[in-house]
Order: sequence, then C-alpha cells, then structure tokens
Amino acid sequence: EMGLIPVYKAVDTCAGEFVSFTPYLYSTYEQEDECPAEDVPKVLILGSGPNRIGQGIEFDYCCCHAAFSLKEEGVQSIMVNCNPETVSTDYDTSDRLYFEPLTFEDVMNIVDKENPDGIIVQFGGQTPLNLTNPLAEAGAKILGTSPDTVDLCEDRERFNAFLDKLDIRYPPHAFATTHEEASDVAGKLGYPVLVRPSYVLGGRAMSICYTEEELNQFVGDAFNASPHNTVLVDKFLEDAFEIDVDALSDGKACIVAGIMQHVEEAGVHSGDSSCVLPTYRIEPEHTEQIRDWTRKMATGLGIVGLMNTQFAVANDKLYVIEVNPRASRTIPYVSKAVGVPLAKMATKLMLGKSLEDLNLIEDLEVHSHFVKAPVFPFVKFPGIDPRLSPEMKSTGEVMGVSDNLGIAFYKAQLSAGVKLPKEGTVFITVNKRDHEEVVKTARRFADMGFRLIATKGTARTLREKGLEVEQVAKRSEGRPNCVDSIKNGEVALVINTTLGASSFRDGWAIRTAAVQHDVPCITTLSGASAAAEAIYQLSQHSEISVQSLQEIHQ
Repeated sequence: EMGLIPVYKAVDTCAGEFVSFTPYLYSTYEQEDECPAEDVPKVLILGSGPNRIGQGIEFDYCCCHAAFSLKEEGVQSIMVNCNPETVSTDYDTSDRLYFEPLTFEDVMNIVDKENPDGIIVQFGGQTPLNLTNPLAEAGAKILGTSPDTVDLCEDRERFNAFLDKLDIRYPPHAFATTHEEASDVAGKLGYPVLVRPSYVLGGRAMSICYTEEELNQFVGDAFNASPHNTVLVDKFLEDAFEIDVDALSDGKACIVAGIMQHVEEAGVHSGDSSCVLPTYRIEPEHTEQIRDWTRKMATGLGIVGLMNTQFAVANDKLYVIEVNPRASRTIPYVSKAVGVPLAKMATKLMLGKSLEDLNLIEDLEVHSHFVKAPVFPFVKFPGIDPRLSPEMKSTGEVMGVSDNLGIAFYKAQLSAGVKLPKEGTVFITVNKRDHEEVVKTARRFADMGFRLIATKGTARTLREKGLEVEQVAKRSEGRPNCVDSIKNGEVALVINTTLGASSFRDGWAIRTAAVQHDVPCITTLSGASAAAEAIYQLSQHSEISVQSLQEIHQ
C-alpha cells in the first residue's frame, strides 16, 4: 500500500575478474535494482528451502532437472531457494537465482518483478506446495496440476468424496476437532488407529495408538501441529504391505513410472522405509488394480506432471492411503531404475507437451532388482531412539542394484552405512505379538551359523520351537544384561520390535546402545527377514559386482 517494495542486489560470483553469467540475487529495501528483468519466455521454480528431516535432498534433484529441461526448451529458468548448500543453487544450474525465503510475500515480490509465464511448485516438496493457493489467488500462474486439485488432495473430506465417486477403497476414518471427539471416533473405529494432522511435513506429529491411554498421550501433539486445529483419525491397517507408486500424467493420459513395495510393514513413514522395485510380494491382480486405480485418479484429478500415490494391501484388499500431486522423494531412485529422467519429462508436460510427444506411451519397466535404503542421522544425535514410526527421521537415501534381490538389499544397506554381519551373535528381543513370527527369521540365522541370544519371553518361544538360544537379562533385571553385551562388542546384530508406548521406553536403552556402538539395529520383522535373506545370498556369492547406471541402461 505504501509502495515499499524490495530491489535485488547481486553477489558477484566471479569477484569482478570475469563476467558473472548467473549472479546470486538477494532482496533489500533500497533504490537501485542491479538486475532488471528480461523480456524472454521464463518460468519460476520454487525450491525446497533448507534441508531438514522430513524433506530431503531428493527434491533438489527434481529442481535441477526442471532447470535443465527448461534450458532444453529455450525457456529462462529462475530458481528461488534460500539454501546455498544445494545443487539447484549452483552458479551453472539455472539462468537466474534468487536467494529468498519460500514465503508468500517473498515469492510474490519476485513474481511482480519478473512477471514469469508460470511457476513450478511440484518439485520442492510440501513447502512450495503449501504456497500454491495463495499464489494462484494473487494472480500468479501455476504450471501443471491446478491449485484446486492440490487442495482436493490435501483436504481429506474432498479427497474421500472423489475416491467414493471412482469407487476406490480407502481405510475407514473420521475427523476430530477436540480431544473428546478424537477419543470417541477412535473407539468407534476400533484400535489401533493412526492419528495425524493435515498439511504437515514428513509425517510430523503422526502416531499409531493401540490404546486410549496412548491416544491421550499423542493427540495433543497432533492438534498443536495442525494448522486448522483438525486431526484425522484413521483405522490403522495392521500387517499390511505398503506400496508407493510414481506416475506421469499430461491430464488426459497417465503412465505408471514405478511400483515400489516397502520392506517395512505399514506404519513406517515412506521416507524411512527400504523399498524394492519391482514388487516382490504383491499378487499380480493387486498390481493390475494398482495400475488401474492410479490411471483413474491421475486423469480424474487432471494431474499434469508427477503424482505419487501410497497404497496398502491388507487382508487381500487394496486401499489408497494418500495421493500427492507433486514429485515424491522416490523420484531420483525411480528415474535411475527405469532410465528415464522423470522430473525432466514432467517439466516438458507442464510446458504443454503430451506423453505421446515424449514417446512415453506405456508403463515403464525395470529389468533388475533396485532397492532403496534410507540414511539416518541417529549417530549425530546421542540418545535418539532409532525406532521407525509414522514420523520421518531419515535425511537421504541410497540404492543397491542386482539381479539377486538379497544382494541388492545388502548393497543398499552397505551404501547407507549399515554393515550387515556375516557371522557372530544375533540378539533378538521382540514384543509378545511378534514371538511366533520371529521364529522363521531366527531359524534362518541359526542355520547360517549365528549364535542366538534373547530376553526371557522371546527365548522361551524360540526354545519351544527347537532353537538353541541363550537367555540374557533385560536392563531392569540387573547386570550383566543385554545392554552390557552390546557395549562389550559381543553382539553383531540386534532385532528389536516394539508395541505401544511402554515397550518403546523399555527397548530405548537397547536401541540407543546399538546406535552408539555401531551395531546394526532392526526394528521391524520384515526388515529382519530381508537382512537374513541378504546375508544368506552374500554367503552364496563369492564377490559383489558393481555396474554403472550407464551400463545397466545401455
């Protein structure tokens, strides 16, 4: 209203010695603007902001590919990001770079100055996606998927009405605006339930509650994190396989780029799950249903660019968990597995090209096993619990590739800094519900020559099943105990599953001791089974081969 608008100053990246082709621009309230806008075709790309837990470097990869794609199409690329420690903010990535916070006011100031032909919001994760509606309402042109579709996917009531129209199944749920309401709907749905706020990053304040006591403990965090003071209470699908799907759509047609199966069961944040491409435990009829539902949702929503969908298979039924109308953190992994730069292709779709123009007519396939493994920062935070949950903790990911699934998993774990042992002692302590299930994995380790030790309850079950196992004391039962065994270097691998808040606390000392002493600690049964298979396959192969992506896709 007062005409106080910022001007932009340039940081000369060549210190005056040479012409600086990509100056770094920053705003200040002064008179002289050092970098006037150019009258050329141009597109603004919103980056992901600071690297933090819940939003990985994978989004930076997508922003870089968007800039490269715009360059190929003869369009000026303008990057907006506030993080100098990224590739998208390198001097030779984009044509113009604004070091500005990713807030409505700061982005709108740049839009007013540059007057771009469009803005790409779907490559920076949740941060720019949350700016979609405010920017559109202020008159900015959003490229690709419409702001209304973005809102529909975030608004659970609208989204569920959309799924009902397509006759697509989703888990039973209800909304709550008070603690009492949350308790009532959880009782009606039946425990366990998943409690989560809407419009948040990286599964923040999301919890699985097995009892009313746990619900009362966690629901306050969910209300505090929710911008609309509303939480969603979902019926939690226990013992479910979770599947991630990345797809490309031009609004009329859709191709499935990759169907990934999580190694960990449902309830672990997708960013923290190891996953396998192609799937290895999903029935063919479910795979076909996944492809069919993905196409229906992408075309029904009018997605232009990338779409990520999370599915779950429970009791032989397929459910849709959520749809993200943006690039997901699996895009670099899937792109490298299928040999197609998906973010680049999505950018061209946003500029008006069709899938047919890009010769992308059929679903993309892979010809090896590609395993994604998350990288965790636990060792940097002494005392943090490495237990996996719906709240994301990983800070990046790596990929292992092999014709053999077990070897691919081993290579991925090795790349993530987890050295799976070839011999030694496996310490097993699992919750009561997992006693029977863990026997198969324990037997696998015993057959490979590993020594087994376990706490009282687990040891009793393993002995009943004919396994030789040594009982060790819990920390609360005196010394020497299982934590001492880990600290003394007597344990090569820990398998520890939890159930409910009290068992989380009981196992905390075990898990943190494992992290501090560099002992691999697996907190899911499916992860333990995959580790056993990887170690077995390693024993069957004399050496592990290495191939470049170029060789794989030759």
